[in-house]
Amino acid sequence: MRTLLALVCWLFAALANAQNVLPVPDLTARVIDQTGTLDAIQRKALDDRLADFERIKGTQMVFLLVPTTQPEDIASYANRVGNAWKIGRKGVGDSVLLVVAKDDRKVRIEVAKTLEGAIPDLAARQIIDEAITPRFRAGDFIGGLSVAADMLQARVQGEALPPPGASRPGQSVLKGFDWSDLAIFLFIGVPVAASILSVFLGRKLATLLTGGGAGLLAMAVTSSLLVAGAAAVASMVWVLVTSPSLGRQQAPARGRRGNPVRSGTWRGGPWASGGSSSGSSWGGGGGGWSSGGSDGGGFSSGGGGDFGGGGASGDW
Repeated sequence: MRTLLALVCWLFAALANAQNVLPVPDLTARVIDQTGTLDAIQRKALDDRLADFERIKGTQMVFLLVPTTQPEDIASYANRVGNAWKIGRKGVGDSVLLVVAKDDRKVRIEVAKTLEGAIPDLAARQIIDEAITPRFRAGDFIGGLSVAADMLQARVQGEALPPPGASRPGQSVLKGFDWSDLAIFLFIGVPVAASILSVFLGRKLATLLTGGGAGLLAMAVTSSLLVAGAAAVASMVWVLVTSPSLGRQQAPARGRRGNPVRSGTWRGGPWASGGSSSGSSWGGGGGGWSSGGSDGGGFSSGGGGDFGGGGASGDW
């Protein structure tokens, strides 16, 4: 009975402790400082450094500063955060998480399984001892983090990893695809192309050619048969549904003496009035589909990191 009572008490204590653990913060940047230690310039410079490395090598590194990880130890907290965020490329899982618990005076380098060969536990401990803790003791937090970033990146640099942008299992071929450009194409490019073709080829053939052209263009941009097929079908449906009068020519408007009215408009075409159209460009400002690189206005997880406990901890 005493053993059962002790077990029940332990379970209640464990449950209460689990409810009080520090929540995993939102992944909003490569450098997240919840302690106010780094100023905006320092934070951006470090974030840019990690972003540049990710663009060149593909590996995601995130630095997180929190006041404390209590009641968890820093290793358990870092592992929980890493597995919740899933940083690193999907299908590759190359990522590193560096956690600083400032009030606890502890630091942890958590290494995803893919990089445990490049950054073994002993190397992670060496980086902490040589780069981080001496500078943290002197109050130079940005210095310690910057040197740590350099040492971590140097070890990953020599690792044989797929290059950034390479096709990987489970990776979406649509990453970086700008759907707003597709909408612009459907609303402007398709009707214009169909209107021109219908004058010479008739409505049916113009519809088929417009759909085929849209499919080929989508295939060239996305390398996806699914997207290409969808673009082709959508274009043909769009032409058939919204342009029932394609191919019908209107009699030219005549002036008071019966002569055709000369103007810069194409009556019955997609332009409604006056002059030549020279300022429209697809996507605007030299648009087209954006590259959607890792630094293209925001940061998100690659969805791949698998943290098995590799890394090291230290204090100062």
